[in-house]
Amino acid sequence: MRPLAVIGNLSRDLVDGAAPRVGGAPYWSARALRELGAEALVAVKCADFDRRLLAPPVLALGLPVLWLAGRSTAAFSFRYEGDRREMTVDAIGEAWTPEDIRFLGDARWVHVGALARSDFSAETLAELAGGGRKVSFDGQGLVRPARTGPLELDAAYDPEVLRHVSILKLNEEEARVLVGGVDAGALGSLGVPEVLVTLGSRGSLVLADGALEEVDAEPVEGADPTGAGDAFAAAYLAARSDDQAPVAAARSATELVARLLRS
Repeated sequence: MRPLAVIGNLSRDLVDGAAPRVGGAPYWSARALRELGAEALVAVKCADFDRRLLAPPVLALGLPVLWLAGRSTAAFSFRYEGDRREMTVDAIGEAWTPEDIRFLGDARWVHVGALARSDFSAETLAELAGGGRKVSFDGQGLVRPARTGPLELDAAYDPEVLRHVSILKLNEEEARVLVGGVDAGALGSLGVPEVLVTLGSRGSLVLADGALEEVDAEPVEGADPTGAGDAFAAAYLAARSDDQAPVAAARSATELVARLLRS
C-alpha cells in the first residue's frame, strides 16, 4: 500500500441531540485507515478554541496529524431515520489554500474530505494534484453551498474543480442533484475517471473505464451511519493504491465499513 494522505476540515457534530462530538472526513477516514494499518498522514483544520474537544479522538487513532489553525470550525446537526438523514449546517469551516497543502511529501494518493463548496477551490486542487498525485474528492464539496441553515443541495459548482480529480465519491442524492441520475451516461458526463456512488445499506455503484457495476452490502442493523461514506472513500483509495481494480477496491471498502459499523 503506497503512502496516503487525507485532508479536510474537522467538524463539531450534534447527532440526534447528543453532546457535541468530533466529525468531518479526516476523522472518519482516519478511523478506516487505522483499521487497515495504512501508512497515512491526516491533515486537519479547525479553530483553536475547538481543539480541546476535537483533538483527543483524532490523536487517539495513532496516525500522524498535521494541525492547521482556522478562524472557524465547521459544525453540523444531524437526525437519522434509517438511511435518511436530515442535516443543518451550523457553521462553515475555513477554506484551504494552495499554501496549506504543500506538506504532503511522498503521499501519492490523497483523499480530499470537502464538507462545503468553499473548502477547496480549483486552484488548491490543482496544487494538490501536481506531480501526478491521485486525488479522491468528496462530492459534498460540489453540492453543498457555503451557507448555514437547513442543508439544501444544488449543482452550482465550478467545473474546473473536477479537472484535478481522479476519483469522485458521491452519495445517491448528490449524484441526482449533479447529473439527474445514477446511470453510466449521467455519471460519465462528469468527466472523472472513477466515480463512486454510495447507496447506504444497499451498497454502492462503481463507474470505471465506462462500465458501471453494482457492489452489494450487507446491512448492519442499529448502527450509527455517520462517517460511513468517509470510511468507504478512504478504504477504497487505500485499496486502489495497493493496485486493486476499482470494483475489487469497492468490495474491500464495503467490508471494512461493515466491520467499523459493527464495532
